[in-house]
Amino acid sequence: MSQLSEFVEAAATKFGVPGVAVGVWVNGREIYACHGVTSVDNPLPVDQDTLFVQGSVTKTYTATALMRLVAEGRVVLDAPVRRYVPDLVLADEQAAEQITVLNLLNHTSGLDWGITVDTGEGDDALAGYVAKLAELELIAAPGARSSYSQAGYNLAGRVVENVTGLTFEQALASLVFEPLGLSHSFFARDDVMTRRFSVGHNLGADGTLSVARLWRRWRGENPGGGLVSSVADQLRWARFQLGDGCAPNGDRVLPADVLRRMQEPTVSLRASSLGDAIGVGWFLRDVDGVRTVGHAGSANGQFAELLTVPGRDFAVVTLSNAGPNGVLFNQEVVRWALQTYLGVTDQDPEPLPYEEARSREIVGGYANDVMTLSIDADGAGLSLEVLIRPEIRAAADKELPPDYAPAAIGLLPGDADEYVVTSGGMRGQRGYFTRDDAGAVVGVDLAGRLFGRVPAVSR
Repeated sequence: MSQLSEFVEAAATKFGVPGVAVGVWVNGREIYACHGVTSVDNPLPVDQDTLFVQGSVTKTYTATALMRLVAEGRVVLDAPVRRYVPDLVLADEQAAEQITVLNLLNHTSGLDWGITVDTGEGDDALAGYVAKLAELELIAAPGARSSYSQAGYNLAGRVVENVTGLTFEQALASLVFEPLGLSHSFFARDDVMTRRFSVGHNLGADGTLSVARLWRRWRGENPGGGLVSSVADQLRWARFQLGDGCAPNGDRVLPADVLRRMQEPTVSLRASSLGDAIGVGWFLRDVDGVRTVGHAGSANGQFAELLTVPGRDFAVVTLSNAGPNGVLFNQEVVRWALQTYLGVTDQDPEPLPYEEARSREIVGGYANDVMTLSIDADGAGLSLEVLIRPEIRAAADKELPPDYAPAAIGLLPGDADEYVVTSGGMRGQRGYFTRDDAGAVVGVDLAGRLFGRVPAVSR
């Protein structure tokens, strides 16, 4: 058994994850380690071709497809989205006129996280989703700040549809999957169900895992999170991003300068576990003096992470099928791989001791369009709880992922408005508090998402 296989098996056992798949590109070769089963109910061994829901890693594909259209002169990054989606209607008409394609791809559109709506499985699903964006709140003017937006990427998928005249899924196959030989990457359930695939699992209150019955979200969400793929295809994808824009057969897919442009900062991030900056579709982070380029994804009980180190021609991909510990498994494997293969150390910052006075001004309730966030203090420490809004759960006709248990957080040195989560399934997540002109705390960022302060949070 290889060193990687030994570590992956031990980590999967430690975190209680039924099935995992890991791939590493290092020193010019691919190494794989797969462990466990696809499902606790109907177990099949996980291998390097087993399909996992990739969640938001999909966004890197959507961005790359759009950049192909940019390279071909069919899309202009700085052009308003309405040039390509003329029927776009938003709550703010001025914003609808101003949002650019780049704003969508680097999360500066001002659109809130997203809307929870099932617009069916027909070819009009994405158009139906975009039509619902008139109901979505805008949290900032276009270009004013970054805030992670699923809605923005689904709208970017509609740009792809309108420019190519194809459905989003057909366009991705033509622009990305087929040229790169990604033969185990799909969106349609019919394509997935005829192959070996993983299901998600969630941890119950009694400590047992059960299969997550909402296997993936709706077709209208595909551009932001609908890809289903294998660890082998994901490692091929990572190798392409590390390369010169050519497919394995030598055909050019993207000009090398366009590929590199995607990995250059377009907007900075503050106190974010996502990274230090956003490129085009990628999060950029300096780890122990080394620049990394990557993206993570989450679905209902399935989690993915893809990280590259362009300066070292290195990549690691890790997929897991249980929440909440799948996130912690992925993080531990990625950190181990960086340390073992590159000598690069990645660790969480150390928080300050608890201070009552600082804590009082941040305790309270916050919310966005989908979730609520509560911060409490018990005299010895701070805790954070994130919940899916009750009305969102009530409106859902399928099971949604369970909420995380409250987790401890600590304020960070240097800026008392920055914090890190120190326990639970969100351990290692960083964020910060925002203030108004009078200095009052009016919002909190977590995982790149803004939660505005509210008088009280419904429980």
